[in-house]
Amino acid sequence: MTPCPDHPLTTYRPGLFAGRNAVVAGGTSGINLGIAKAIAACGAKVAVIGRNGEKAEHAASALREIGPEALPLIADVRDFAAIDAAMAQAAKRFGPLDFVVAGAAGNFIAAADSLSSNGFRTVTDIDLLGAFHTFKTARPWLREEGSSLIAISSGQAFQPMWGQVHASAAKAGIESLVRTLALEWGPAGIRVNSLSPGPIAATEGVKRLVPQSRVDAIARRLPIRRFGSAEEVGNAAVFLLSPAASFVTGMTLFCDGGMMLTPYDGQPGADLVPETVR
Repeated sequence: MTPCPDHPLTTYRPGLFAGRNAVVAGGTSGINLGIAKAIAACGAKVAVIGRNGEKAEHAASALREIGPEALPLIADVRDFAAIDAAMAQAAKRFGPLDFVVAGAAGNFIAAADSLSSNGFRTVTDIDLLGAFHTFKTARPWLREEGSSLIAISSGQAFQPMWGQVHASAAKAGIESLVRTLALEWGPAGIRVNSLSPGPIAATEGVKRLVPQSRVDAIARRLPIRRFGSAEEVGNAAVFLLSPAASFVTGMTLFCDGGMMLTPYDGQPGADLVPETVR
């Protein structure tokens, strides 16, 4: 596979987010940590929320080397009381919140015939209910007239994929959630958008959804001919949060190397596709 080119944590000017405060749910690893790092590199204080205290502290330590201040918080986004307490703690420490990213997610490949009710519910609870909890609990602490929210979506919301009925339903719900909140909260000066990454190298999602034996073949089918990097997703997130996107709300930004343009072999669950369908 063609390696990702080196990218800085942010291509935006230092200090762009000076005096701003952010919370990234699910920001202790992978894509969401890349987003947290990009926000911190622009000068914002960043709180990361995760279920694992050790991972949260490790992420916060990395962020402290980049930005002015970082706060590790422990909560499961499925637990409304826990995420509510975490948001209150972030606001108490930093002040009014300017940016909130709902990025906690869970996924695995399973054909609908073999997927249990509990498996379906687990993914929708983490992704969709978790996004609602994240935004709902952040709402009282948002700095109105200029705050910006991002939900992490995926191509499954728009294009049916084999073995992804649970993730497809959850991410489609997130897209509807984003547009409804953009409509309802827009008059308060709050923007709400979604960001849909494609295959991002060295992330848990790729490890779970892409068999190692197919990595090179899938990369070759992408128009960009490679997987992306967490830094590239971070830069896309900074755009959505920044004044450059001040008239953008209720929209989806794809950062996927053209994955949505590819046939089955470029998707999660490609190995489940019958030969008669390919």
